[in-house]
Order: sequence, then structure tokens, then C-alpha cells
Amino acid sequence: MDKLTGLIGVVLIGGVAALGWQVFGAQDAPQGHSMVPPDTSNIAEGAPIAEVSLPDDLSASAKLGKTMFEAACAKCHGDNAAGQNGIAPPLVHKIYEPNHHGDMAFLMAAKNGVQSHHWNFGNMPKIDGVTDGDVKMIVAYVRELQRANGIN
Repeated sequence: MDKLTGLIGVVLIGGVAALGWQVFGAQDAPQGHSMVPPDTSNIAEGAPIAEVSLPDDLSASAKLGKTMFEAACAKCHGDNAAGQNGIAPPLVHKIYEPNHHGDMAFLMAAKNGVQSHHWNFGNMPKIDGVTDGDVKMIVAYVRELQRANGIN
């Protein structure tokens, strides 16, 4: 057997094994994040989930983002991104810290919606009418709220 035939055989066997795992083995693997959703059972329906301390001042970008957040996001995510129990999660929460959900995650969620994976509130729909620039300003606002609450 020459080296090329051996290499082709190894690649073929590896591909068949990967396909088999995808079809048969992946059914038992955990789906999405392994984190257990936070317990909100002691919070009234529609009440804020997080206690949010406001920063003393906001940057110019965050001030614009606050206005845009209030127009496009607060209906679900609540005042100052504190969430609303049974409706949508707080964005001022360690789950959304920058090293876990980077700024691009917010942009993709607004553009495409997102499948529920940390909370049991259902999927987030895409948000019509917000631009990438709008989301950038909204993220600046959320990040400044997060920093004011010890989430870096």
C-alpha cells in the first residue's frame, strides 16, 4: 500500500467515524450551554430580575445607546437592562459579561434573533429597525451599566 492510499483510507475512516458520532452519538450530548438557568421563582411576573446601580455619568455613545435601548429593547429587557421576569433576561448579569458574550453576540442577536440557552423565557426574535450602529451604541450603554455593577 502506498502512502497516498493509506492517507486516503485514514481520512475516509475518520470521516465515517465523525458522521457516525453526529448521527448516533450526538443525541446524548448536552445541547447548548451547560449552565443551569438562574432561579427566578421568587420574583413576581414582569418584575425586574436584577438590581441595577446606575453609573454617575454615561459616555456620549452610551447616552445615545440608552435612548435607543429604551426604544428598541426596554419593552422586553426592562428599564436599565434589569430584565423582566417571565419576559426577558437582564443584560446586567454575569452571563452577559464581555468575555462570555462579546459585543458581536449582541449584534447577532439583534439581527438574527437568538435561541434561548441561558434562561427559560423562550427565543429572542430579531429586532427590526435597528442598524449595526444602533446596536453598537446600545452595547456601549449596556457595557457601562455592567461596569457600574461590577461586571467587567
